[in-house]
Amino acid sequence: MLVLTRKKGERILIGDDIVVTILEVKGDGIRLGVDAPSGVRIQRHEVFVALAEANVQAAEAGADTGAVLADLLKQHPAPQPPAA
Repeated sequence: MLVLTRKKGERILIGDDIVVTILEVKGDGIRLGVDAPSGVRIQRHEVFVALAEANVQAAEAGADTGAVLADLLKQHPAPQPPAA
């Protein structure tokens, strides 16, 4: 991990097209500005972790969906089209 010391207004370049600017330093927090191409996804780590956990829970909850759907289809078969 690269560790840098920066002051308000200073910038960090990542690759050729991502610029991180220190906007504000207040107490134990800082405000960062990130300028990146629209195709680059930028997320706070805690949001990324929460989404990943929610996806795992949704996948686990949906594991029985196929069996439930099959049971429903057996109980309620699709209507047959009228004979021509």
